[in-house]
Amino acid sequence: MRTKPSKQLNGIARLAPGGIAARILFATMSAYFLLSASALQAQDLRALLLGELRSTHDHEEWFVPVQIALSDLTPAQASWTHDKANHSIGQLANHLLFWNRRQLQNLKGEKADAYDGNNNETFNAFNAKNWAATVRDLNSVLTELETLVQQADENQLKKIASTISHIATHNAYHTGQIILIRKEQGWWDPSKGVK
Repeated sequence: MRTKPSKQLNGIARLAPGGIAARILFATMSAYFLLSASALQAQDLRALLLGELRSTHDHEEWFVPVQIALSDLTPAQASWTHDKANHSIGQLANHLLFWNRRQLQNLKGEKADAYDGNNNETFNAFNAKNWAATVRDLNSVLTELETLVQQADENQLKKIASTISHIATHNAYHTGQIILIRKEQGWWDPSKGVK
């Protein structure tokens, strides 16, 4: 025979996941955190965005940045691919260069490089003869993005914050792919991180 829960137990049950009180509490806390995040002071937002960009560019913190991930690779290594269904490190770097440059151009209000909508071409345009230039240009574009954030006023920061955050996430994602290829091929020095 099932007994009716006590009032105290019944109150706890309402706070359990899925209970109405738990949902109200979650919604209230979510709204509080969203309001807090939107009320970030410009200096705090600037520091947050710069931290995201730098940690995916050249400042080693929680994970290996792209500058380290691409260092000490030959053009032949950058061109290696398991098969046509997978990208080479060079193709991944070229893709990052294309999208970071395009986003920088958009953020600066400049005419962006031509793009026909075929994302595959952002990978396939890689040329091993230009490996050093690809790495150099990617570093330059990432530095320019950091400078843009550093020099933006409060209104600009709020306007570009989401885009900058997505750029950093995209860069981290592909940097992980680059390191995975290097590790699988024995081209990764564990002293650089990711043992």
